[in-house]
Amino acid sequence: MKTPVPTQASATSRNVSEIVPDVTALKALAHPVRLRMLGMLRIDGPATATQLAARLGLNSGATSYHLRQLAQYGFIEDAPATSRRDRWWKASHEITSVRPAESEGEAFDMDVAFAQAILSQQVGQMQKAAEEYAELPLEWRKASTASDIVIPLTAEKAEALTTRLNEFLMEAMREAPALGEPLPADTVPFTVMLHAFPYPGRLPHGEEESEP
Repeated sequence: MKTPVPTQASATSRNVSEIVPDVTALKALAHPVRLRMLGMLRIDGPATATQLAARLGLNSGATSYHLRQLAQYGFIEDAPATSRRDRWWKASHEITSVRPAESEGEAFDMDVAFAQAILSQQVGQMQKAAEEYAELPLEWRKASTASDIVIPLTAEKAEALTTRLNEFLMEAMREAPALGEPLPADTVPFTVMLHAFPYPGRLPHGEEESEP
């Protein structure tokens, strides 16, 4: 998830934990398997390498390696074990926040690469959601949407808009049960994917000028 820093939680809401990875940590996270594993641990709660391997169609040796990488950079940590034989892992935070790089260099390259990795994962999730849409109960079809809205804005107003939208989403998250914990019977993880960008082809790219 790429988002601005969450605002201060009110007295009636909980804190949402986040991690702001540096370039090295972001490079470790920008692997499709690790992104999926971290998402699973955040949404479904603690799991073992064997359990994740079964869900991902991998062997436990591969998942163990990726789990160690995630742990090395602070994305996950040990969870209380239900048996001595298995090592359980849990997510250390509910969200990952990535700040846009302000200048070219390694941080900029990693910012671009991570955005692409996240997009690939999100496209897959949206496709699965579209395939399941017809089977959803009516109340959840009413709660779902696939919308795109084009608004003429300056860069400053566009940033203000995305900040307000993220703040609204964070407020909803702070008022909801924590990810990875048991949920009430009528509650499920609900995904909101926010993509905000200049309409493609309308701004200069590199040395090239865009068409009017």
